[in-house]
Amino acid sequence: MRYLDGMERELDRWQAECAQNWGGVDPLGKGSASAKSFTIFFGGGTPGLLSTPDMARLCEAVRSRAPWPIEEWTVEMAPSTVKMDKVKAMLDAGVTRISMGVQSFDDQMLENLGRRHASKQVLQAYDVLRNAGCQNINLDLIFAVPGQTREQWTRDMQQAVALQPEHVSTYCLTFEEDTKLWVQLTRGELRRDIQNEAELYRYTWEYLAGAGYAQYEVSNFSRPSYACQHNLGTWYMGAWRGVGPAAASQWLGERWSNPADLNRWLDGLKSSPMIPPLGAEEKVSLSEDLLAADALIFGLRLNDGVDLERLHRRFPKVDWSAYRGLWQDLEAEGSMSRNAELLSLTDSGRMYADAIGGRILEVTL
Repeated sequence: MRYLDGMERELDRWQAECAQNWGGVDPLGKGSASAKSFTIFFGGGTPGLLSTPDMARLCEAVRSRAPWPIEEWTVEMAPSTVKMDKVKAMLDAGVTRISMGVQSFDDQMLENLGRRHASKQVLQAYDVLRNAGCQNINLDLIFAVPGQTREQWTRDMQQAVALQPEHVSTYCLTFEEDTKLWVQLTRGELRRDIQNEAELYRYTWEYLAGAGYAQYEVSNFSRPSYACQHNLGTWYMGAWRGVGPAAASQWLGERWSNPADLNRWLDGLKSSPMIPPLGAEEKVSLSEDLLAADALIFGLRLNDGVDLERLHRRFPKVDWSAYRGLWQDLEAEGSMSRNAELLSLTDSGRMYADAIGGRILEVTL
């Protein structure tokens, strides 16, 4: 298969890059120069479409080239792709975590969202994961779907909690351009209810906390010791190397995306090794100012907040005084609290985390 041949070729390149550039460095960006572990994330929901032999081959290709011990290995799957032989093959290869895109347990809601699975398939898939031996499962849910009531959303969360997953992610519906929902929104057939979205956000945080799922990021909740380490590494602005079509990288001072087109991606792999690779898109050279701003934006989404002293040490060339006015404004607005060098958003501030991120970028630019 051309896709798997290309994946192995790019993984070889990644292995060589690690050996040449990352010895003794913490790829998670958590501040320890001696740490030598990393995480793997098969994302996009499509990995589950591979056949069992192909999935086993891909997992072996990754595992055999791993330059450090694997701290966590997540695979995203749609409920309709969860099969016993496939799950066992992944777990045997070293996968430690499955993230399943449930979205809703309401069949009408799933139809409205254009999902291809039914609630019955979700429950069957969850049983398969547990029976196969998966001990770390995340369920993705979506709320604020037009027409969705608080009672319907409550039932979705109740059913998710009843399954006792280790992790739950909840996302407010976004209207992606050129989707059916987007078209309906632009035609005026649907309307967003911003006030309802805000109320559901707060209600979600309270409900899941009461069910034993601690919120550690605006949209993510877990039982103790089950926060997603891969996502934390990303939010801390660590390094990551994306492999495959459309995969994104933040690696060796550069940020880019691989071509989404299979043939263009394969053609780029034929070139001599370079960073970013031939055919890369959305290329950005990473300055300390940009990385620091991103570390602030994503760090403030975390309930733990941002340790300014640690960021000052990590990015010593940044003019941190430029942010003082913004911190004062956010505190005065009630959007941020500050305890010495620790910044964190209040519940009110987390409702506007994206807008606050935009204000941080304005300072940087």
